[in-house]
Amino acid sequence: MGLVALSLLAPISLFAAATPATNPPPRTPTLCIVIGAFGELEFGSNFLRQAILWQKAAAQGGCHEITIGLGNDNPTNDLERLRQTLEAEPKTGREEFWLVLIGHGTFDGKEALFNLRGPDLSATDLAQWLQPFQRPIAVVDTASASAPFLAKLSGTNRVIVSATRSGNEKNFTRFGQYLAEAISDPQADLDKDGTVSLLEAFLIASRRAAEFYKGEGRLASEHALIDDNGDGLGTQADWFRGLRAVKMAKENAAVDGALANQFRLVPSEADSKLSADQRSRRDALERAVFAYRERKSQVPEAEYYRELEKLLLKLARVYGSGGNQ
Repeated sequence: MGLVALSLLAPISLFAAATPATNPPPRTPTLCIVIGAFGELEFGSNFLRQAILWQKAAAQGGCHEITIGLGNDNPTNDLERLRQTLEAEPKTGREEFWLVLIGHGTFDGKEALFNLRGPDLSATDLAQWLQPFQRPIAVVDTASASAPFLAKLSGTNRVIVSATRSGNEKNFTRFGQYLAEAISDPQADLDKDGTVSLLEAFLIASRRAAEFYKGEGRLASEHALIDDNGDGLGTQADWFRGLRAVKMAKENAAVDGALANQFRLVPSEADSKLSADQRSRRDALERAVFAYRERKSQVPEAEYYRELEKLLLKLARVYGSGGNQ
């Protein structure tokens, strides 16, 4: 496929002049899409399709969107542009910052890299650049050999997704395409609440990737992970039953999934009617319900359902009375 053919796959915004690394409007989530070096051109069309889907989701969700890796800017400056973009982003606040890496990755046994045009992005550098952030962060690395990024970036108030479970899964990954398709697909709304969370998209994309390898009669060469409890270990999709993990990576570790299920790039109609304060209260109550359900076996049945009912009633009133409690 030639470069002209590739250009037809992308919206004008992908090839426009570089989006300035300016601060988004207040209370607006930011989605930063980074497209890495194509390598072989056949991979480039796939990366562009993924970027287009993420751009459409950002538009639907009213997000401030930044795309790095295409356009007329100097390709050797992609790494520096990402650094400047992260430096310019607000470090505090309630609105999420999403960083989506689309491309190839490598791992030499010590350091994982995401391949950019020009100098590559290391997991160590990205961890350092994100260190000042206190606002909610989601980092989605859809590249091969991406698991070391999850281990380096894991932390409080963060959701990290990697397309692989180790740095040694080095083949081209299908997970990224399925995730981009799922993030705004109503069919991926597993709990039928009118929106697709990052957790739901992760579960659907992992399922579709597994089905791809099974249908091809091939041994799966990628196993995506999600981490939102800060332990840096991650959880595979097959450890979940519905939206709850039924296995844990280590004893006494918090279960992954609660925070990831609150990251919604395209909000539901009910979500869009809530203020930032109301969403914050809603999210806190949802996490409390999630945590309390994990204690079911430790609490007498009557007490368990009595306390759970109180939490659910508070949650219902956030929507029913505008969150004024």
